[in-house]
Amino acid sequence: MTTTTARPALSKDRRTDRRPGALLAVVLAAQFMALLDVFIVNVAAPTIRTELAAGGAGIQLVVAGYTIAYAVLLITGARLGDRIGHRRVHLLGLAVFTAASLACGLAADTGQLIAFRVVQGAGSALMIPQVLSLIQRTFTGEARVRALGAYSAVLATGAAAGQVVGGVLVSADLFGTGWRPVFLVNVPIGLVLLVLGTKVLPRDTDSGAGRVRSLDLPGLLLLAGSVSLLTVPLVLGQEADWPLWTWLSLGGSLVLFAVFGAYEAGLARRGGAPLIAPRVLRVPGIGKAALRIAAVMAVNAGFLFTLTLHLQGALGQSALRAGLTFGPTAAVFGLVGLTWRRWPARLQPLLVPAGFLLTAASALGVGAALEDGGTGGMPLYPVLCAMGAGLALAFGPVLTGALATVRPEDAADASGLLATVTQLGQLIGVAAFGSLYLGAVAGPGARASAEALGEGTLALAAVAVLGASVGLLGRRR
Repeated sequence: MTTTTARPALSKDRRTDRRPGALLAVVLAAQFMALLDVFIVNVAAPTIRTELAAGGAGIQLVVAGYTIAYAVLLITGARLGDRIGHRRVHLLGLAVFTAASLACGLAADTGQLIAFRVVQGAGSALMIPQVLSLIQRTFTGEARVRALGAYSAVLATGAAAGQVVGGVLVSADLFGTGWRPVFLVNVPIGLVLLVLGTKVLPRDTDSGAGRVRSLDLPGLLLLAGSVSLLTVPLVLGQEADWPLWTWLSLGGSLVLFAVFGAYEAGLARRGGAPLIAPRVLRVPGIGKAALRIAAVMAVNAGFLFTLTLHLQGALGQSALRAGLTFGPTAAVFGLVGLTWRRWPARLQPLLVPAGFLLTAASALGVGAALEDGGTGGMPLYPVLCAMGAGLALAFGPVLTGALATVRPEDAADASGLLATVTQLGQLIGVAAFGSLYLGAVAGPGARASAEALGEGTLALAAVAVLGASVGLLGRRR
């Protein structure tokens, strides 16, 4: 049942309103730190497995536990921010994330690490939805466009940067701590952001008689069940050789998603407060944007995961060298993400399909550069730069365009929806393309791995071409 009480709003006190740049820096730093933890563990996983004597399923849950909790709870995190205040929930999530990072770094066994990773993901789910909401409610006009551009650049740069930072920290083996600094590094950063956040984030005040929506706990349970049934078999299916329960779980997820949609629509018709407001789903371009974001994030995550397996597993590269390989992709992604709005206006409608096509060509180029089982040499790096540019063009304009027409009061729903789609896209990318690569490896050695990687890059290119087709179809309509 919907309750009507005073709604937490953002204050207009001069101390915070004069510092929008500081606000943006603080929330994007928190966003970047949380995103690092989605990917940083990929590089550290072999060391964690050795030092904690973890089994295959255990190490997969260490990697996936964070992302599953993150994806399941994101929309609820957005609703909580809308209900009790974006500043309060952001700082609460940051505190939970920082404490869980410390616990992860001190974990004594695999079970503890998995549990703390889930808590870490829950902290991110509280913290990250508030970032877009704070941007939407603080900036207007061209300032909002610039802020969203910085947000989109940070969002997927964190994926590649996680590989780089993870490689540096694991290879450094600081004070003989092995993998633990990949978690402990968050602690001082989180504490600094907590202090700065209390100073620069606008205060939540109870003003007016705004309508506060209930948390929709039945919808939350249906969504959590749907996402869990989808993600768990995707993460563990390859390790378990895809037994019957994985297929039943995937089928059950489709059924629960349908039940969730029907329940939410019925709740809206009855005047209730659905977890996702139906009017957000009816915003022009949101549906297509969700598909494109899922596609580009699946390609991004699948590319990083499979290439990491090839570099470290087949070519025997160190965590540092493998991580630094992704530096050009991250750097170019950030550069293009921050500058594409300044490009000529006549090119703007073509950026998204061009980005997908450039991503497809780059994926094929990576496969060709590594097809002989070698390291690819210098020709590999221009291709990796092109991959960063393609991913940025396929992602940034889509996100900015989708949110441009979202009303400020719908910012929480929109941010939760698109962030959940982002996480599901990454999970699907790792599971699908990772399974394809692992299943295609015909034997030991770099050449066999390179052949499997070639098949994986073909699939990556196919999905990217599909994303380009969706963009062209949307433009024609």
